[in-house]
Amino acid sequence: MMQLFNQPELRKPGFRLAFCACLVAVIVLGMGVFTRLADAGLGCPDWPGCYGHILWPNEEHEVARANEAFPHAPVEHDKTWPEMIHRYLATSLGLFTIALLVLAVRHRGPQQPLKLPIFLLGFIILQGMFGMWTVTLKLWPQVVTAHLLGGFTTLSLLWLLTLRLNNHRWQVPAIGEARLRSLRRFAVVALVVVTAQIALGGWTTSNYAAIACPDFPHCQGAWLPPMDFASGFNIGQHVGPNYLGGIMDNDARVAIHVSHRIGAIFTAIVLLFMFVRLRGLGHMAANRMSWVLLVVLIGQILLGVSNIVFSFPIAVAVAHNLVGALLLLVVVSANYFLFTAEVNRGGVRL
Repeated sequence: MMQLFNQPELRKPGFRLAFCACLVAVIVLGMGVFTRLADAGLGCPDWPGCYGHILWPNEEHEVARANEAFPHAPVEHDKTWPEMIHRYLATSLGLFTIALLVLAVRHRGPQQPLKLPIFLLGFIILQGMFGMWTVTLKLWPQVVTAHLLGGFTTLSLLWLLTLRLNNHRWQVPAIGEARLRSLRRFAVVALVVVTAQIALGGWTTSNYAAIACPDFPHCQGAWLPPMDFASGFNIGQHVGPNYLGGIMDNDARVAIHVSHRIGAIFTAIVLLFMFVRLRGLGHMAANRMSWVLLVVLIGQILLGVSNIVFSFPIAVAVAHNLVGALLLLVVVSANYFLFTAEVNRGGVRL
């Protein structure tokens, strides 16, 4: 019987630290989503401080001075604290990655991952730059979407590192070897599809298109409302305007929203096929992973529908993003276990 995590004595150095980093990454991702949905992305118009403060202006004279320095962006306390907490949590994630790299160097060996911690550190630095550009470019949708994707990617890479440090392998009987090879290819396709759907969701959020269709299953009372795909997916939007609240017209936002719904249907179909394929492998561990995939997928669909039915409450929207991240981790886990699985010629299932 396969357990998700190996026995402690078989794990590689840094496992617990990597697992804790994953938990912090989930919090960072959730806080980032909350910040964006609360329209607090420009709660601090400067970077890395907030109106020139390490935290944010609190005293009356501090607020007055901040309003004088930034007349176009007066202090709103309900927006300053989410932005700064998100920044400091993201910074702590960088410290976790540095510690993981130090451990990897100290315990360097053929079985200890080193390239992945190095890449992770570089990627988090790049992610920090995108965080800065999100503010300095005034929520330019291209950067906001890339920053969101970077958050999901950071979490996925940390989870992959955790799986590698867990040092677990599972085996399939020799009779399932051909199915295993085929399923590996399909798992990669599923990973690409889920990633593309997350990117589409990021584009929907960054252009404030989530509320473009307030009804379900119709959109504005029609199956095919007026849509402007050329404007909705124009990635050449110029830098300069303040994109808080979005600047696209309604038809463009409807095109984005409807595309996200269609993408959700396609993603669900692909993952349902993956569910069937995992069960067809004839392995207890694959069966369990397939049920986890199905449960998380159903939860994500219900949250997506609830977003619309309940008029996009922040709590549901944040949960929709976090369960989307969980769905991505399940698919990453499936890919990892499928590509590291060993064929047991003796036919014994482990």
